Amino acid sequence: MNALERLGAYARSLDCVHCGLCIESCPTYTLLGRETDSPRGRIYLMRALAEERIEDPTAVRGPLDRCLGCRACETVCPSGVRYGQLLETVRAELPRPRGVGARVRRALLVHLVAEPARLRLAFTLARFAERVGLRALARTIGILPRRADRLVPEVPPGEQRRPLTGVHRPDGAVRGRVQLFTGCVMEQVFGDINRATRDLLVANGFEVEVPAGQVCCGALHRHDGLADAADRLLAANIAAFRGDAPIVHNSAGCGAALSEYGEHRESDDAREFSSRCRDVTEFLAEVGLIAEPAPFPRRVAYDAPCHLSHAQGVRQQPIDLLRRVPGLELVEHAGRETCCGSAGIYNLLQPDIAERIGAAKAEALVGSGAEVVATGNPGCMMQIRAHLAARGAAIRTLHPVALLLPRDNLRSSSATLGSE
Repeated sequence: MNALERLGAYARSLDCVHCGLCIESCPTYTLLGRETDSPRGRIYLMRALAEERIEDPTAVRGPLDRCLGCRACETVCPSGVRYGQLLETVRAELPRPRGVGARVRRALLVHLVAEPARLRLAFTLARFAERVGLRALARTIGILPRRADRLVPEVPPGEQRRPLTGVHRPDGAVRGRVQLFTGCVMEQVFGDINRATRDLLVANGFEVEVPAGQVCCGALHRHDGLADAADRLLAANIAAFRGDAPIVHNSAGCGAALSEYGEHRESDDAREFSSRCRDVTEFLAEVGLIAEPAPFPRRVAYDAPCHLSHAQGVRQQPIDLLRRVPGLELVEHAGRETCCGSAGIYNLLQPDIAERIGAAKAEALVGSGAEVVATGNPGCMMQIRAHLAARGAAIRTLHPVALLLPRDNLRSSSATLGSE
């Protein structure tokens, strides 16, 4: 019966009783209104493919490709269906698209994103191209699509992209030791957030080790059906993060992938690795802050990344920490846990759907009266920032760690942290 049966997922797909509770939580069903663009509809298609009631596997590609993978359906499912796992299993078994764009995307993921040295070189060249005006030229003559230009921020200076290394120790008493996962996009686009995360952990009494040899988490590869490439990255990260210290991450998408290594490789080392993974807000809420955050007298809307709230179950901890910030006023907005439309590279592959979802998110945030939106995922930060800018909204987009830094760290840090 193909992949679903071989990987033990077919039986789990039978847990779906088609009750329909997932439908209203699904962004694509809400937007498109088609059963095949709902979680239960997609599960039905995957099951039909496994049972050979659908002969042509490419017939299910459209509905599966339109899925954001936000996993909001898992939160509301009374049967505990692991929809994300089913989706990734089938995507890995579908015939690969043959178009030039799909081949280029796979090559970039496998030979660039998965190779830290090459990725750093690529961003260095991109920074140079921006400095000499090539990005502006590409924008002017129409080579650079407007949506991509709006989404992708300028490449930061070299000092912000330089890899963190070694062990960083607090000046005072040491409460414990953690290992920091720095990621691929986080390192090159949001390196200031990595440094702020280190500073925040050190200020709260923790030694921070940045293991050498760590690589991309593999999330984008697994989402795109590149299971072999994702498995190679998984093995490299398990080898890099030795010991028993908590593995702290600051990107929701990376965190979800890391915390599920034990499901993709059924081995003691993979399960042990996943059990050590903690989002930075989850970790700090658990151990408690000992360094008071700097005052931040602004209205802040917290927008929950899908892969933090739905995939990792981390919901209240970031809110509780933000309430510790002197002067900060948390404001509510509609759909705090709904997808923003970023979903890895979904906003580049399905731009029309992502545009409509992103516009709705921006409208909700503007309606909240917030001056700042805080969210803990790089893709979400870029998507939300782009759609707020498109509306002409003067709302800054920050990572929560930017708001939790003590006053001294804030003064000495380069981390304006994801602001415009």
